[in-house]
Amino acid sequence: MFQSFDTPSSPETGGPRLAALRKVLTREGLAGFIVPRADAHQGEYVAASDMRLAWLTGFTGSAGFCIALQDKAGVFIDGRYTLQVRDQVDLAHFTPVPWPDTQPADWLLENLTGGGVIGFDPWLHTAGEIAKIEKRLAGSNITLRRCANLVDKIWQDRPAPPRELMVPYPADLAGKTHAQKRAKIAESLRNQGRRAAVITLPDSIAWLLNTRGTDLGQTPVALAFAILGDDGHVSLFMDPAKADDTLRDHLGNAVSILSPEAFAPALEALRGPVLVDANSAPLWVSDRLKSAGIPIENARDPVVLHKAVKNPVEIDSTRRAHLRDGAAMAEFLCWIDSLGDDPQVSEIEVAQKLESIRAASGELRNISFDTICGSGPNGAIVHYRVNTDSNRQIVSGDVLLVDSGAQYLDGTTDITRTMAIDTPPQEAIHAFTLVLKGMIAISRQRFPNGLSGRDLDPLARMALWSEGMDYDHGTGHGVGVFLSVHEGPQRISRISGEKLQAGMILSNEPGYYREGAFGIRIENLIVVQQAAALGDKRDMLEFETLTWAPIDRRMIDVNLLTTVERDWLNGYHAETLAKIAPLCSPKVAAWLKQACAPLV
Repeated sequence: MFQSFDTPSSPETGGPRLAALRKVLTREGLAGFIVPRADAHQGEYVAASDMRLAWLTGFTGSAGFCIALQDKAGVFIDGRYTLQVRDQVDLAHFTPVPWPDTQPADWLLENLTGGGVIGFDPWLHTAGEIAKIEKRLAGSNITLRRCANLVDKIWQDRPAPPRELMVPYPADLAGKTHAQKRAKIAESLRNQGRRAAVITLPDSIAWLLNTRGTDLGQTPVALAFAILGDDGHVSLFMDPAKADDTLRDHLGNAVSILSPEAFAPALEALRGPVLVDANSAPLWVSDRLKSAGIPIENARDPVVLHKAVKNPVEIDSTRRAHLRDGAAMAEFLCWIDSLGDDPQVSEIEVAQKLESIRAASGELRNISFDTICGSGPNGAIVHYRVNTDSNRQIVSGDVLLVDSGAQYLDGTTDITRTMAIDTPPQEAIHAFTLVLKGMIAISRQRFPNGLSGRDLDPLARMALWSEGMDYDHGTGHGVGVFLSVHEGPQRISRISGEKLQAGMILSNEPGYYREGAFGIRIENLIVVQQAAALGDKRDMLEFETLTWAPIDRRMIDVNLLTTVERDWLNGYHAETLAKIAPLCSPKVAAWLKQACAPLV
């Protein structure tokens, strides 16, 4: 099994570890230390050796940080983790802080009135992040200081960093060779008068070089740093043990593989201007370049947008992956239904069953994230991860939320279905239907080229807003192709100004969560495509749906749907049946026909 259900943290360890950290603070002459969730690559997922925030505080969410002072410690979390953080940290020692509503500098000004020096590890923070804090603290008696990582000084049994192989990714799935990709981005550097770009995001390196890895498990990348020159040559810095002859043959002479120790000298030997992404590269990179007097131009990682806009080959391969995954989901949903009104299974058993069904295809490389399987009140925890302590038996009347995904060589999937166990509460049916209306609104929307995710986000919420309801997460995130299931810069979110472009893959996942009762989310993946010309022939975009799995008709109040919404759902179910039934066993195909029957 790819997913472990061990209890991820123990709140009772937080107090002693915080006390040990405070002793180091005293020795170092510091008033506090910042402990981020991020590693040196600033990705969402980190290796076990980099889980400093979880080790110190117990909080295992995918975003957040801690500021530890001598007399208090704040754990900064966004709305997705309001419930989770209360269960995972010792509230006698750590205080949850709503973020980004409360910014770190403002918290420091309020809680460190006597002033002092706050330490931070420059490998784990971006230049943009530190500049924002320092700007707000300017004129106060609080300053920031670069220092060695203080958590590492007290983490005696810290795991070793991963050393798995970086492997080639087939060009017939990537759609372009790495030589073509390097040449294209090098040309853009030359056109902008830049001599080189420092690339620190592992998925950018994986896409650029047509490589993958297993350093982060569910995100198939190898951890490394790279410098791309304006001539297309790449210097790749990573543990030499990650490179075998197969990889060296794949990369060829235009890519030099160097040890991590060579990264600093290589930076200091560059000729500027050098492109550095101040929002993803560690501050340490800018520090080294500045110390060598090399001009820096802060701009977005030049790979990011190329990776986000998928080419036709990538989109076709992703379609195939979703058909395979749709067949697995049909078998899984059929199995859930076969358990009847009193399932006698636990959340862990459900997650294990879904993974085993996906694995039976022989194509599963990993799951794309730990399956979120929340029944009843656990479903209200947005990013709930079931473990042996929280595991709950699923009973009659529950609403069951299952958010899961798969990593196949030809695509990454992410799907959420919320299901009724026997007769669901009427208030859950009502909320589900409002969420469904929002999901349909995004799915069928045409929109002018040039709009961003924040322009579309309200469409998913309008039905909920009309009844005083909402959800505290974005409506959609970008998705890679056998890469990260959470990919930028594209999003459907009230804070996203990134222009949507044809070829971008996103999730469409509105939800609603009632604490202590149930959670609801419906998620399909969609891809932006050019829309056919209508009316006055304006340049318009639309979404193609990639995910094919039935939506539980027992959770729908048909009276709340408009004719257009009902027709869309009936059309979606008809297409699901046509695409998926031929891939299923006769038993599952018969069940699918019933599950996809039209609403009247």
